[in-house]
Amino acid sequence: MTKHPLYGLGTALVTPFKDDKSVDFEALAQLLDTQLTGSVDYLVVLGTTGEAVTLTAEEKREVRQFIVAYTKQWAATHNTNPIPLVLGVGGNNTAQVISDLNAIKDELTLYFTAILSVCPYYNKPNQEGLFQHFCAIAEASPIPIILYNVPGRTGVNLLPGTVMRIYNAHPNKIIGIKEASGNIEQIKQLIAMTEDRFLIISGDDGIACEVMKAGGAGLISVASNAFPDDFRRIVHEQDEALQAQYDEMVKLLFAEGNPVGIKAVLTQKEIIQNYLRLPLVPASKELTNNIAALL
Repeated sequence: MTKHPLYGLGTALVTPFKDDKSVDFEALAQLLDTQLTGSVDYLVVLGTTGEAVTLTAEEKREVRQFIVAYTKQWAATHNTNPIPLVLGVGGNNTAQVISDLNAIKDELTLYFTAILSVCPYYNKPNQEGLFQHFCAIAEASPIPIILYNVPGRTGVNLLPGTVMRIYNAHPNKIIGIKEASGNIEQIKQLIAMTEDRFLIISGDDGIACEVMKAGGAGLISVASNAFPDDFRRIVHEQDEALQAQYDEMVKLLFAEGNPVGIKAVLTQKEIIQNYLRLPLVPASKELTNNIAALL
């Protein structure tokens, strides 16, 4: 698994906005520069951190195409291969997710290594419902899939046994899972069950080293939007001392929800402007001051 293109550090990219709440492509270019020079292993486009649920279909298309074009041009200029891209495609309406996949099949096949598909939220399906949902997506997707378990947002926990059922039903499509349950014992159980057949990726910045030492395959990170070099070291070198230095920062990043914290950090680093789309609002004055002090 160490040679898999999605092994290591992936950044869950934020979507910068202007003061009129339109997408800020100039700031997005600046953010991409930090990621590409920071040598992250891949980028996750239009996921939770990217506020994808508040973007229109046209805005999503524009963001996708901008990132594809920018990373290809950067690679050509620097005489290297384009960075792998993972696209967030998920939802709580299985039929709509399949329709979304069908609408962009050619794009997916040409430009993306995998999709990241979150557990259905709000509906609260049982394990059989989750199994059937992801099997339907696996049958529809033209490219591999990373499952995304984040019970704190979805209200359901994709259990290890169900993960293995999905994998065994579609071993050629399921290449990994972003595990953001925060339950290290569940993650260790899943790692033991998979026997290195697919990627177990931490979805929590604060336990990346622990997951890697247990046999995990990397981290899809929020913090690496702002600190790509350090989080690459944390993942690839399993640098526990460096991770410990970020404990307080990681707590602040999620104190008022994601991407509220990381956008406050990126604003203070003068990479983007601090705008979000409702129902999210910028960090409180207290959180902003705490982040400034820690930076």
